[in-house]
Amino acid sequence: MTHALSTIANRTACWRAILLRDPRANFVYGVRSTRIYCRPACPSRRPARDQVEFYRAYNEAEAAGYRACRRCRPNEREDRASAAVARVTRAIDASPGRRADVAALARTEGISQSQLRRDFRRVTGITLRQYAEAARMRRLRERLRSGEGIIGAMYDAGLGSSSRLYERSPGQLGMTPGAYKRGGAGARIRYTLAPSPVGVLLVGATDKGICAVTLGGSERELEAVLEEEFPRATRERDDGALAVWVAAILRHLRGEEPALELPLDVRATAFQRRVWQVLRKIPYGATRSYAEVARSLGQPTAFRAVARACATNPAALVIPCHRVVRTDGGLGGYRWGLDRKRLLLDAERRESERHGPPRQVRVASGVRSRARARRLQTA
Repeated sequence: MTHALSTIANRTACWRAILLRDPRANFVYGVRSTRIYCRPACPSRRPARDQVEFYRAYNEAEAAGYRACRRCRPNEREDRASAAVARVTRAIDASPGRRADVAALARTEGISQSQLRRDFRRVTGITLRQYAEAARMRRLRERLRSGEGIIGAMYDAGLGSSSRLYERSPGQLGMTPGAYKRGGAGARIRYTLAPSPVGVLLVGATDKGICAVTLGGSERELEAVLEEEFPRATRERDDGALAVWVAAILRHLRGEEPALELPLDVRATAFQRRVWQVLRKIPYGATRSYAEVARSLGQPTAFRAVARACATNPAALVIPCHRVVRTDGGLGGYRWGLDRKRLLLDAERRESERHGPPRQVRVASGVRSRARARRLQTA
């Protein structure tokens, strides 16, 4: 079995934390012989090293078939931490324009600031500061969408200066605040259309990366979708500029390229970004349930929010939301139609069984990197 901590921590350090019964260590360990999992500080007898598996959180240990220790009660501590983090996120969301008072939030929860920060990162996958920043940018988007002026929206979102606003907007909005407010006015979006095994494919991109990958029955239908999303952007069809990326996606559909490592320039909440990152790690030919994705985020009850994040995915295939299904094996939903989802899953399963995992090829980022991308793809 692959250890949940194998890629994020040194196992020797984890074992040392168990030997020291370190109360600051933020992981749990399972004992194969007893099928019980504990926290590192558990006062129970230490297990043999070769019997131990490490996990990021209690839900991962339970998913692997372990049950909670009755002495250290690791699941109860995690539940308390998750509840505390949920209250903190609600407090930040309620006043996104105010700087998060970590000391006050920690006092309210009866824990130290450092513990709050550690719990927050473990439960949400991002830092408290990153979450607060995402809340401010979300507030900014809402105010700009409602028609409020840029300066008013800036101060309402807690961005105290125009320099802070403009240095953050390219990564968070994909364009300047004024352009976003005006439906993409001033932004240049190049796009191309191509036939594919699952219908017509549209790929749209800014200078930073892909902003849209959509599937449909006709070119006119997909161009209308792009216009609705960016009604005032300069939309220019440019088949040559995006040829490398389209070729990579078509190879992916044929089973020749398992992982699409293409650059993205998409707007998202902090939670959506985390979900989409998990989806991009689902292996070619495999599936995960909405509940499994939620558990991997440390939020086992957030499966409905995971489903919403899948439904709002702007980049089909690059963010493979088609690989997420219901726990009972049902397909669930798919923004581009259940028939396409079924075709994609069946094709991936056949290719995976037939050839095994294909060699992963990275495609160079940037619209201007086409020559380098071709060299990488033909190497």
